[in-house]
Amino acid sequence: MHDIIIIGAGPAGLTAAIYARRAGRSVLLIEKETFGGQIVLSPHVENYPFARPMSGTELSDILVEQVMNLGADVEVDKVIGITENRDKTFTVKTEYGEHTARAVIIATGLKHRRMGIENEEKFIGRGISFCAVCDGAFFKGKTVAVVGGGNTAVQDAIYLSKLASKVYLVHRRDEFRAEKHVVAGLSACDNVELVLSSIPKAVGGEGSLSSFTVENKLTGETRELNVDGVFVAIGQEPSNSAFSELIELDESGFIAADESCRTRNPAVFVAGDCRTKAVRQLVTAGADGGVAAIAACEYLDREDAMAV
Repeated sequence: MHDIIIIGAGPAGLTAAIYARRAGRSVLLIEKETFGGQIVLSPHVENYPFARPMSGTELSDILVEQVMNLGADVEVDKVIGITENRDKTFTVKTEYGEHTARAVIIATGLKHRRMGIENEEKFIGRGISFCAVCDGAFFKGKTVAVVGGGNTAVQDAIYLSKLASKVYLVHRRDEFRAEKHVVAGLSACDNVELVLSSIPKAVGGEGSLSSFTVENKLTGETRELNVDGVFVAIGQEPSNSAFSELIELDESGFIAADESCRTRNPAVFVAGDCRTKAVRQLVTAGADGGVAAIAACEYLDREDAMAV
C-alpha cells in the first residue's frame, strides 16, 4: 500500500509527487499516456518561473527525473475506477491491475479538441497551438489563424492581433457564440479578418506550417490561407468520468474544487486542469500540484495522530 496515489503525470501530478515525496510519503504515480501531459506539445516554454527557455519535452524530462530521483514509484497504465474501502483506504483499478492507497490525488488534466483535419497531428507544436497566451509571442509580426467561435477563440484573436501582423478568425457559424461584449472587442482590431460559415479542411507546409485550407459551408468553395500558425480554440475535454461516483463533477465534467484542491471526499484531492478553475496554465498546474500534495500530507498526518 502507498500513502498517496497520484493519477496523471502532467506538471500538476509530477509536482504533487515531488512535494509528497519530500514530505516523506510513499507515492505511486500512474500515467496512461505521455509523461508531462499537454506541455510536451509546446516547442518553446518561456513563461515558467526560474527555468530557462526550453521545449515542453525538456521541461517534462526534468520534472520526471526529479520525481524518480526522489524515489516515487511509477506505473504506465490507465485508471478505470476508484473504490473507497471500509477501512478508509482506496483501491485504484487500472486496465492491468489494482493498487491501494490511503489518499488519492487526481491530476488527469484535459485534452484539447482537435479539428480532425488532414496533417493536423503532424503540425502540432510546429505551427498548430492550443494556447495563444503560451505561444503567441513566437508569431510576432507573422500571420496566424484562430479557429473557434466562443469566448476563448475571440479573446485569442484580440490578443494575437496585438502581436501578429494579420489574424484570420475562422468560425463554422455565421455568428459567434462568444458573449456580445467580448465580440465587440473585435471592432478595434483592424488586422483581424473574419472567416465565417467556414470549416477547417487541411494544413500544410514544408517543415513548418505555411498554409491553412478552409471550406465555406454555404458555397462549398475552398480557400487557402497563407499563415505561419493556427491557434485552435474549439474546447477542452476532461477525462474524469471514472471518478464520478467518488467525487462531484460539474456540468462540463470538471472536478468541483476550489484553490484548496480539496474535493467533497476528505481523502481525495485534485490538481491541475481537470478541476474547476478560471486559469489553466503551466504555472497554475504546478501550484495546484504543490497545494494538493500538502493538503494530502496534512490529511494523512491527522489520521496518523488519531491512530496513536
